[in-house]
Amino acid sequence: METHLSDTRFDSLELAEPLRQALNEAGYTHCTPIQEKTLPLALQGRDVAGQAQTGTGKTAAFLLALFHRLLTRPAAEDRRPNQPRALVLAPTRELAVQIHKDAEQLGKHTGLKLGLVYGGAGYEQQRQQLEDGVDVLIGTPGRLIDYFKQRVFDLRAAQVAVLDEADRMFDMGFIKDIRFILRKLPHPEKRLNMLFSATLSYRVMELAYEHMNNPESVKVDADQVTADRVRQMVYMPASEEKVRLLVGLLRRIDPSRTMIFVNMKRTAEELVAWLKGNDYQAEVLSGDVPQRKRLSLLKQFETGELPILITTDVAARGLHIPDVSHVINYDLPEDPEDYVHRIGRTARAGAEGDAISFACDTYAMALPDIEAYIEQQLPKEVQHDELLVELKPQAEVKRRPGGPRKKGGGKGGPRGGQRGSNRGGRGGGRRPGGNRSGGGGRPGGGNRGGGGNEG
Repeated sequence: METHLSDTRFDSLELAEPLRQALNEAGYTHCTPIQEKTLPLALQGRDVAGQAQTGTGKTAAFLLALFHRLLTRPAAEDRRPNQPRALVLAPTRELAVQIHKDAEQLGKHTGLKLGLVYGGAGYEQQRQQLEDGVDVLIGTPGRLIDYFKQRVFDLRAAQVAVLDEADRMFDMGFIKDIRFILRKLPHPEKRLNMLFSATLSYRVMELAYEHMNNPESVKVDADQVTADRVRQMVYMPASEEKVRLLVGLLRRIDPSRTMIFVNMKRTAEELVAWLKGNDYQAEVLSGDVPQRKRLSLLKQFETGELPILITTDVAARGLHIPDVSHVINYDLPEDPEDYVHRIGRTARAGAEGDAISFACDTYAMALPDIEAYIEQQLPKEVQHDELLVELKPQAEVKRRPGGPRKKGGGKGGPRGGQRGSNRGGRGGGRRPGGNRSGGGGRPGGGNRGGGGNEG
Protein backbone atom coordinates (compact mmCIF):
# COMPACT_ATOMS: atom_id res chain seq x y z
CA MET A 1 0.00 0.00 0.00
CA GLU A 2 2.00 2.97 -1.19
CA THR A 3 2.25 6.73 -1.62
CA HIS A 4 -1.34 7.65 -2.55
CA LEU A 5 -4.34 6.70 -0.42
CA SER A 6 -8.00 7.31 -1.15
CA ASP A 7 -10.86 7.99 1.24
CA THR A 8 -12.23 4.47 0.76
CA ARG A 9 -11.63 2.18 3.72
CA PHE A 10 -11.13 -1.56 3.33
CA ASP A 11 -13.73 -2.21 6.02
CA SER A 12 -16.34 -0.55 3.78
CA LEU A 13 -15.87 -3.30 1.19
CA GLU A 14 -17.61 -6.67 1.30
CA LEU A 15 -14.43 -8.64 1.90
CA ALA A 16 -14.35 -12.14 3.41
CA GLU A 17 -13.48 -12.13 7.10
CA PRO A 18 -10.04 -13.83 6.76
CA LEU A 19 -9.00 -11.00 4.45
CA ARG A 20 -10.25 -8.32 6.83
CA GLN A 21 -8.23 -9.94 9.59
CA ALA A 22 -5.02 -9.98 7.49
CA LEU A 23 -5.50 -6.33 6.48
CA ASN A 24 -6.03 -5.28 10.08
CA GLU A 25 -2.94 -7.14 11.25
CA ALA A 26 -0.87 -5.50 8.51
CA GLY A 27 -2.20 -2.06 9.48
CA TYR A 28 -3.84 -1.41 6.10
CA THR A 29 -6.93 0.76 6.48
CA HIS A 30 -7.43 2.78 3.27
CA CYS A 31 -7.36 1.79 -0.39
CA THR A 32 -5.02 3.25 -2.97
CA PRO A 33 -6.75 4.73 -6.06
CA ILE A 34 -6.30 1.58 -8.16
CA GLN A 35 -7.71 -0.55 -5.32
CA GLU A 36 -10.61 1.85 -4.84
CA LYS A 37 -11.51 1.55 -8.53
CA THR A 38 -10.91 -2.16 -9.14
CA LEU A 39 -11.98 -3.93 -5.96
CA PRO A 40 -15.70 -3.03 -6.02
CA LEU A 41 -15.91 -4.31 -9.61
CA ALA A 42 -13.92 -7.49 -9.04
CA LEU A 43 -15.74 -8.32 -5.80
CA GLN A 44 -18.97 -8.23 -7.81
CA GLY A 45 -17.46 -10.76 -10.21
CA ARG A 46 -16.78 -8.33 -13.06
CA ASP A 47 -13.59 -8.59 -15.11
CA VAL A 48 -11.11 -5.72 -14.82
CA ALA A 49 -8.36 -4.39 -17.08
CA GLY A 50 -6.43 -1.92 -14.96
CA GLN A 51 -3.76 0.59 -15.90
CA ALA A 52 -1.37 0.88 -12.98
CA GLN A 53 2.34 1.20 -12.36
CA THR A 54 4.29 -0.87 -9.87
CA GLY A 55 3.99 0.76 -6.46
CA THR A 56 0.31 1.69 -6.74
CA GLY A 57 -1.04 -1.26 -4.77
CA LYS A 58 -2.27 -3.25 -7.78
CA THR A 59 -0.89 -6.53 -6.40
CA ALA A 60 -3.02 -6.27 -3.28
CA ALA A 61 -6.00 -5.32 -5.45
CA PHE A 62 -5.96 -8.51 -7.48
CA LEU A 63 -4.93 -10.75 -4.58
CA LEU A 64 -7.80 -9.57 -2.39
CA ALA A 65 -10.28 -10.09 -5.24
CA LEU A 66 -8.78 -13.50 -6.01
CA PHE A 67 -8.89 -14.73 -2.40
CA HIS A 68 -12.42 -13.39 -1.91
CA ARG A 69 -13.62 -15.27 -4.99
CA LEU A 70 -12.13 -18.58 -3.81
CA LEU A 71 -13.46 -18.14 -0.27
CA THR A 72 -17.01 -17.32 -1.35
CA ARG A 73 -17.36 -19.78 -4.24
CA PRO A 74 -16.62 -23.44 -3.55
CA ALA A 75 -14.33 -25.47 -5.76
CA ALA A 76 -15.82 -28.03 -8.12
CA GLU A 77 -16.61 -31.29 -6.35
CA ASP A 78 -14.61 -33.31 -8.86
CA ARG A 79 -11.53 -31.08 -8.68
CA ARG A 80 -8.27 -32.98 -8.30
CA PRO A 81 -5.34 -31.79 -6.10
CA ASN A 82 -3.17 -30.91 -9.12
CA GLN A 83 -5.81 -28.54 -10.48
CA PRO A 84 -5.17 -24.98 -9.20
CA ARG A 85 -8.22 -22.83 -8.49
CA ALA A 86 -6.46 -19.59 -9.44
CA LEU A 87 -3.59 -18.67 -11.76
CA VAL A 88 -1.42 -15.54 -11.56
CA LEU A 89 0.97 -14.91 -14.46
CA ALA A 90 3.95 -12.58 -14.08
CA PRO A 91 6.65 -11.74 -16.65
CA THR A 92 9.68 -12.06 -14.35
CA ARG A 93 10.66 -14.30 -11.50
CA GLU A 94 11.32 -11.29 -9.26
CA LEU A 95 7.75 -10.15 -9.71
CA ALA A 96 6.42 -13.67 -9.19
CA VAL A 97 8.39 -13.97 -5.94
CA GLN A 98 7.07 -10.59 -4.76
CA ILE A 99 3.46 -11.50 -5.57
CA HIS A 100 3.88 -14.77 -3.65
CA LYS A 101 5.29 -12.86 -0.67
CA ASP A 102 2.30 -10.49 -0.68
CA ALA A 103 -0.07 -13.42 -1.10
CA GLU A 104 1.38 -15.10 1.98
CA GLN A 105 0.65 -11.97 4.01
CA LEU A 106 -2.87 -11.29 2.72
CA GLY A 107 -3.90 -14.93 2.51
CA LYS A 108 -2.47 -16.25 5.77
CA HIS A 109 -5.90 -16.82 7.35
CA THR A 110 -7.60 -18.23 4.26
CA GLY A 111 -6.34 -21.80 4.51
CA LEU A 112 -5.55 -21.67 0.78
CA LYS A 113 -2.34 -23.30 -0.41
CA LEU A 114 0.00 -21.16 -2.49
CA GLY A 115 2.35 -22.38 -5.21
CA LEU A 116 5.26 -20.53 -6.83
CA VAL A 117 6.82 -21.60 -10.14
CA TYR A 118 9.61 -19.83 -12.05
CA GLY A 119 12.63 -20.67 -14.19
CA GLY A 120 16.22 -20.85 -13.06
CA ALA A 121 15.85 -22.78 -9.81
CA GLY A 122 14.19 -25.61 -7.92
CA TYR A 123 12.89 -27.65 -10.86
CA GLU A 124 12.09 -30.88 -9.00
CA GLN A 125 10.94 -29.07 -5.87
CA GLN A 126 8.50 -26.94 -7.84
CA ARG A 127 7.28 -29.98 -9.75
CA GLN A 128 6.59 -31.84 -6.50
CA GLN A 129 4.74 -28.82 -5.14
CA LEU A 130 2.36 -28.92 -8.11
CA GLU A 131 1.86 -32.67 -7.86
CA ASP A 132 0.99 -32.32 -4.16
CA GLY A 133 -1.58 -29.68 -5.11
CA VAL A 134 -1.98 -25.91 -4.76
CA ASP A 135 -5.01 -23.62 -4.70
CA VAL A 136 -3.30 -20.50 -6.05
CA LEU A 137 -0.54 -20.92 -8.64
CA ILE A 138 1.78 -17.95 -9.21
CA GLY A 139 4.39 -18.24 -11.92
CA THR A 140 6.25 -17.20 -15.04
CA PRO A 141 5.21 -18.43 -18.49
CA GLY A 142 8.16 -20.63 -19.50
CA ARG A 143 8.29 -22.90 -16.46
CA LEU A 144 4.49 -23.09 -16.23
CA ILE A 145 4.19 -24.30 -19.81
CA ASP A 146 6.98 -26.82 -19.23
CA TYR A 147 5.08 -28.45 -16.36
CA PHE A 148 1.74 -28.11 -18.12
CA LYS A 149 2.95 -29.99 -21.20
CA GLN A 150 4.21 -32.74 -18.92
CA ARG A 151 0.71 -32.88 -17.41
CA VAL A 152 2.02 -32.13 -13.93
CA PHE A 153 -1.07 -29.94 -13.51
CA ASP A 154 -4.01 -28.74 -15.56
CA LEU A 155 -6.17 -25.64 -15.49
CA ARG A 156 -9.67 -27.00 -15.99
CA ALA A 157 -10.75 -26.13 -12.44
CA ALA A 158 -9.43 -22.54 -12.46
CA GLN A 159 -11.89 -19.97 -11.11
CA VAL A 160 -9.61 -16.91 -11.34
CA ALA A 161 -6.99 -15.78 -13.87
CA VAL A 162 -4.69 -12.78 -13.36
CA LEU A 163 -2.24 -11.38 -15.90
CA ASP A 164 0.16 -8.88 -14.33
CA GLU A 165 2.25 -6.39 -16.33
CA ALA A 166 0.69 -7.44 -19.62
CA ASP A 167 2.67 -4.87 -21.61
CA ARG A 168 5.87 -6.42 -20.27
CA MET A 169 4.73 -9.81 -21.58
CA PHE A 170 4.66 -8.36 -25.08
CA ASP A 171 8.03 -6.62 -24.65
CA MET A 172 9.71 -9.82 -23.48
CA GLY A 173 8.30 -12.00 -26.23
CA PHE A 174 6.01 -14.08 -24.01
CA ILE A 175 2.72 -13.30 -25.65
CA LYS A 176 2.43 -16.59 -27.56
CA ASP A 177 3.04 -18.45 -24.30
CA ILE A 178 0.42 -16.34 -22.56
CA ARG A 179 -2.19 -17.07 -25.22
CA PHE A 180 -1.36 -20.78 -25.01
CA ILE A 181 -1.93 -20.80 -21.25
CA LEU A 182 -5.11 -18.70 -21.35
CA ARG A 183 -6.66 -21.04 -23.92
CA LYS A 184 -6.25 -23.94 -21.46
CA LEU A 185 -8.46 -22.22 -18.86
CA PRO A 186 -12.24 -22.58 -18.60
CA HIS A 187 -14.30 -20.23 -20.76
CA PRO A 188 -13.88 -16.57 -19.71
CA GLU A 189 -17.49 -16.41 -18.52
CA LYS A 190 -16.80 -19.21 -16.03
CA ARG A 191 -13.97 -17.43 -14.22
CA LEU A 192 -12.96 -14.04 -12.82
CA ASN A 193 -10.34 -12.33 -15.00
CA MET A 194 -8.03 -9.47 -14.08
CA LEU A 195 -5.34 -7.84 -16.19
CA PHE A 196 -2.94 -5.10 -15.14
CA SER A 197 -0.56 -3.14 -17.33
CA ALA A 198 1.44 0.10 -17.21
CA THR A 199 -0.41 1.10 -20.37
CA LEU A 200 -3.70 -0.13 -21.79
CA SER A 201 -2.42 -0.01 -25.35
CA TYR A 202 -4.26 -1.39 -28.34
CA ARG A 203 -2.40 -4.69 -28.21
CA VAL A 204 -3.05 -5.09 -24.48
CA MET A 205 -6.77 -4.36 -24.82
CA GLU A 206 -6.98 -6.70 -27.81
CA LEU A 207 -5.61 -9.45 -25.57
CA ALA A 208 -8.07 -8.48 -22.83
CA TYR A 209 -11.12 -8.66 -25.09
CA GLU A 210 -9.89 -11.93 -26.57
CA HIS A 211 -9.51 -13.76 -23.24
CA MET A 212 -11.75 -11.89 -20.79
CA ASN A 213 -15.48 -11.41 -20.28
CA ASN A 214 -16.31 -7.80 -21.23
CA PRO A 215 -13.61 -6.29 -19.00
CA GLU A 216 -14.05 -2.89 -17.39
CA SER A 217 -11.13 -0.54 -18.14
CA VAL A 218 -9.81 1.21 -15.05
CA LYS A 219 -7.09 3.87 -15.08
CA VAL A 220 -5.45 5.88 -12.34
CA ASP A 221 -5.25 9.64 -12.87
CA ALA A 222 -2.50 10.97 -15.12
CA ASP A 223 -1.12 13.18 -12.36
CA GLN A 224 -0.12 10.05 -10.49
CA VAL A 225 2.28 8.87 -13.21
CA THR A 226 5.29 9.87 -11.12
CA ALA A 227 5.33 9.80 -7.35
CA ASP A 228 4.62 13.17 -5.78
CA ARG A 229 7.48 12.96 -3.32
CA VAL A 230 10.29 12.20 -5.78
CA ARG A 231 12.76 15.06 -6.20
CA GLN A 232 14.00 14.83 -9.80
CA MET A 233 17.18 16.33 -11.24
CA VAL A 234 19.04 15.95 -14.55
CA TYR A 235 22.77 16.48 -15.00
CA MET A 236 24.23 16.98 -18.48
CA PRO A 237 27.70 15.39 -18.42
CA ALA A 238 29.88 14.31 -21.30
CA SER A 239 30.10 10.52 -21.55
CA GLU A 240 33.66 10.46 -20.24
CA GLU A 241 32.64 12.50 -17.18
CA LYS A 242 29.90 10.19 -15.96
CA VAL A 243 31.91 8.00 -13.59
CA ARG A 244 33.65 10.99 -12.03
CA LEU A 245 30.31 12.78 -11.62
CA LEU A 246 28.69 9.69 -10.10
CA VAL A 247 31.42 9.24 -7.50
CA GLY A 248 31.30 12.97 -6.74
CA LEU A 249 27.54 12.77 -6.15
CA LEU A 250 27.85 9.65 -3.99
CA ARG A 251 30.32 11.53 -1.78
CA ARG A 252 27.72 14.25 -1.22
CA ILE A 253 24.75 12.02 -0.45
CA ASP A 254 24.30 9.14 1.94
CA PRO A 255 24.06 6.21 -0.50
CA SER A 256 22.70 3.85 2.13
CA ARG A 257 20.15 2.37 -0.28
CA THR A 258 20.80 3.58 -3.81
CA MET A 259 19.74 1.95 -7.08
CA ILE A 260 21.80 2.85 -10.16
CA PHE A 261 20.19 2.01 -13.51
CA VAL A 262 22.17 1.36 -16.68
CA ASN A 263 21.03 0.24 -20.11
CA MET A 264 23.56 -2.53 -20.69
CA LYS A 265 25.09 -5.31 -18.66
CA ARG A 266 28.59 -4.39 -19.84
CA THR A 267 28.13 -0.86 -18.47
CA ALA A 268 27.06 -2.32 -15.13
CA GLU A 269 30.15 -4.55 -15.00
CA GLU A 270 32.46 -1.62 -15.75
CA LEU A 271 30.69 0.63 -13.27
CA VAL A 272 30.85 -1.81 -10.36
CA ALA A 273 34.62 -2.06 -10.88
CA TRP A 274 34.93 1.75 -10.69
CA LEU A 275 32.77 2.01 -7.55
CA LYS A 276 34.57 -0.79 -5.73
CA GLY A 277 37.89 0.75 -6.70
CA ASN A 278 36.70 4.01 -5.16
CA ASP A 279 35.67 2.48 -1.84
CA TYR A 280 31.96 1.92 -2.46
CA GLN A 281 30.27 -1.39 -1.75
CA ALA A 282 28.19 -2.20 -4.83
CA GLU A 283 26.94 -5.22 -6.76
CA VAL A 284 25.32 -5.85 -10.15
CA LEU A 285 21.81 -7.22 -10.70
CA SER A 286 21.15 -8.19 -14.32
CA GLY A 287 19.30 -10.86 -16.24
CA ASP A 288 22.05 -13.49 -16.15
CA VAL A 289 22.77 -13.34 -12.41
CA PRO A 290 21.97 -16.85 -11.06
CA GLN A 291 18.66 -17.01 -9.24
CA ARG A 292 20.09 -17.83 -5.82
CA LYS A 293 22.54 -14.93 -5.98
CA ARG A 294 19.82 -12.63 -7.31
CA LEU A 295 17.58 -13.27 -4.32
CA SER A 296 20.55 -12.97 -1.96
CA LEU A 297 21.52 -9.58 -3.43
CA LEU A 298 17.96 -8.29 -3.15
CA LYS A 299 17.79 -9.39 0.48
CA GLN A 300 21.13 -7.72 1.29
CA PHE A 301 19.98 -4.53 -0.40
CA GLU A 302 16.61 -4.58 1.36
CA THR A 303 18.24 -5.01 4.78
CA GLY A 304 20.79 -2.27 4.10
CA GLU A 305 23.77 -4.62 4.16
CA LEU A 306 24.42 -3.75 0.48
CA PRO A 307 24.15 0.04 -0.01
CA ILE A 308 24.40 0.28 -3.82
CA LEU A 309 22.71 -1.91 -6.40
CA ILE A 310 23.64 -1.41 -10.06
CA THR A 311 20.94 -2.83 -12.26
CA THR A 312 19.51 -3.10 -15.72
CA ASP A 313 15.78 -2.78 -16.30
CA VAL A 314 15.29 -6.39 -15.23
CA ALA A 315 14.70 -4.97 -11.72
CA ALA A 316 12.74 -1.88 -12.73
CA ARG A 317 9.34 -3.48 -12.32
CA GLY A 318 7.68 -5.62 -9.75
CA LEU A 319 10.14 -5.21 -6.90
CA HIS A 320 8.97 -3.64 -3.69
CA ILE A 321 12.11 -2.63 -1.82
CA PRO A 322 11.28 -0.27 1.04
CA ASP A 323 13.29 2.83 1.88
CA VAL A 324 15.21 3.26 -1.38
CA SER A 325 16.65 6.73 -0.86
CA HIS A 326 18.12 7.45 -4.29
CA VAL A 327 17.57 6.27 -7.84
CA ILE A 328 20.31 7.26 -10.28
CA ASN A 329 19.75 6.88 -14.01
CA TYR A 330 23.40 6.54 -15.02
CA ASP A 331 22.00 5.94 -18.51
CA LEU A 332 18.69 7.56 -19.47
CA PRO A 333 16.26 4.90 -20.69
CA GLU A 334 15.00 5.16 -24.25
CA ASP A 335 11.49 4.21 -23.17
CA PRO A 336 9.73 6.92 -21.10
CA GLU A 337 7.74 4.26 -19.25
CA ASP A 338 10.99 2.76 -18.01
CA TYR A 339 11.92 6.15 -16.53
CA VAL A 340 8.71 6.12 -14.52
CA HIS A 341 9.26 2.54 -13.38
CA ARG A 342 12.84 3.29 -12.38
CA ILE A 343 12.17 6.37 -10.29
CA GLY A 344 9.16 4.59 -8.78
CA ARG A 345 11.62 2.50 -6.76
CA THR A 346 11.99 5.47 -4.38
CA ALA A 347 9.46 7.60 -2.46
CA ARG A 348 7.26 4.61 -1.65
CA ALA A 349 4.94 4.20 1.31
CA GLY A 350 4.66 7.96 1.75
CA ALA A 351 8.41 8.50 2.01
CA GLU A 352 10.48 11.00 0.03
CA GLY A 353 13.29 10.19 -2.39
CA ASP A 354 15.64 11.53 -5.05
CA ALA A 355 15.87 10.58 -8.72
CA ILE A 356 19.04 11.79 -10.42
CA SER A 357 19.54 11.30 -14.16
CA PHE A 358 22.56 11.70 -16.42
CA ALA A 359 21.69 12.99 -19.90
CA CYS A 360 25.02 12.31 -21.62
CA ASP A 361 25.68 12.79 -25.32
CA THR A 362 24.75 9.14 -26.00
CA TYR A 363 21.34 9.23 -24.32
CA ALA A 364 20.27 12.89 -24.13
CA MET A 365 17.98 12.42 -27.14
CA ALA A 366 15.64 10.38 -24.91
CA LEU A 367 15.02 13.31 -22.54
CA PRO A 368 12.33 15.17 -24.57
CA ASP A 369 10.23 11.99 -24.85
CA ILE A 370 10.51 11.41 -21.10
CA GLU A 371 9.44 14.98 -20.30
CA ALA A 372 6.52 14.72 -22.72
CA TYR A 373 5.41 11.45 -21.15
CA ILE A 374 5.47 12.73 -17.56
CA GLU A 375 4.10 16.11 -18.72
CA GLN A 376 6.70 18.19 -16.92
CA GLN A 377 10.08 19.77 -17.55
CA LEU A 378 12.77 18.23 -15.37
CA PRO A 379 15.15 20.55 -13.48
CA LYS A 380 18.58 20.54 -15.13
CA GLU A 381 22.04 21.18 -13.73
CA VAL A 382 24.53 22.06 -16.47
CA GLN A 383 27.37 23.32 -14.27
CA HIS A 384 28.73 20.36 -12.32
CA ASP A 385 32.53 20.83 -12.46
CA GLU A 386 32.79 20.97 -8.66
CA LEU A 387 31.36 17.44 -8.49
CA LEU A 388 33.94 15.90 -10.84
CA VAL A 389 36.40 14.04 -8.62
CA GLU A 390 39.70 12.32 -9.30
CA LEU A 391 39.24 8.56 -9.44
CA LYS A 392 41.22 5.71 -8.00
CA PRO A 393 41.78 2.81 -10.44
CA GLN A 394 39.09 0.23 -11.08
CA ALA A 395 39.00 -2.74 -8.74
CA GLU A 396 39.58 -6.24 -10.02
CA VAL A 397 36.08 -7.71 -10.37
CA LYS A 398 35.44 -11.36 -11.13
CA ARG A 399 33.56 -11.55 -14.41
CA ARG A 400 30.88 -14.05 -15.28
CA PRO A 401 31.32 -15.97 -18.55
CA GLY A 402 30.65 -13.64 -21.45
CA GLY A 403 31.25 -10.51 -19.39
CA PRO A 404 33.52 -7.75 -20.68
CA ARG A 405 37.22 -7.86 -19.95
CA LYS A 406 38.40 -5.18 -17.57
CA LYS A 407 40.50 -2.64 -19.42
CA GLY A 408 41.33 -0.46 -16.44
CA GLY A 409 41.22 3.28 -16.56
CA GLY A 410 44.22 4.00 -18.73
CA LYS A 411 45.11 7.61 -19.31
CA GLY A 412 41.53 8.56 -19.89
CA GLY A 413 40.26 7.43 -16.51
CA PRO A 414 36.76 6.07 -17.04
CA ARG A 415 36.94 6.19 -20.82
CA GLY A 416 37.42 2.43 -21.07
CA GLY A 417 34.01 1.79 -19.62
CA GLN A 418 32.35 4.49 -21.68
CA ARG A 419 33.80 3.28 -24.95
CA GLY A 420 32.23 -0.12 -24.38
CA SER A 421 28.87 1.52 -23.77
CA ASN A 422 29.06 3.76 -26.80
CA ARG A 423 30.12 0.99 -29.10
CA GLY A 424 27.05 -0.94 -28.03
CA GLY A 425 24.94 2.07 -28.96
CA ARG A 426 26.04 1.92 -32.56
CA GLY A 427 25.04 -1.71 -32.92
CA GLY A 428 21.29 -1.66 -32.59
CA GLY A 429 20.03 0.30 -35.56
CA ARG A 430 20.80 3.59 -33.77
CA ARG A 431 17.52 4.04 -31.99
CA PRO A 432 17.60 6.72 -29.30
CA GLY A 433 19.68 5.19 -26.54
CA GLY A 434 20.18 2.20 -28.79
CA ASN A 435 22.54 0.48 -26.37
CA ARG A 436 19.80 -1.96 -25.50
CA SER A 437 20.36 -4.06 -28.59
CA GLY A 438 21.47 -7.62 -28.48
CA GLY A 439 19.38 -9.53 -25.94
CA GLY A 440 16.18 -11.43 -26.43
CA GLY A 441 12.65 -10.12 -26.79
CA ARG A 442 11.90 -7.33 -29.22
CA PRO A 443 14.55 -5.90 -31.59
CA GLY A 444 16.75 -3.54 -29.64
CA GLY A 445 15.42 -5.18 -26.48
CA GLY A 446 18.79 -5.97 -24.90
CA ASN A 447 18.32 -6.25 -21.16
CA ARG A 448 14.59 -6.40 -21.53
CA GLY A 449 14.83 -9.70 -23.36
CA GLY A 450 13.03 -12.60 -21.81
CA GLY A 451 15.62 -15.35 -21.83
CA GLY A 452 17.84 -14.42 -18.92
CA ASN A 453 15.13 -12.97 -16.76
CA GLU A 454 12.30 -15.45 -16.84
CA GLY A 455 14.47 -18.50 -17.31
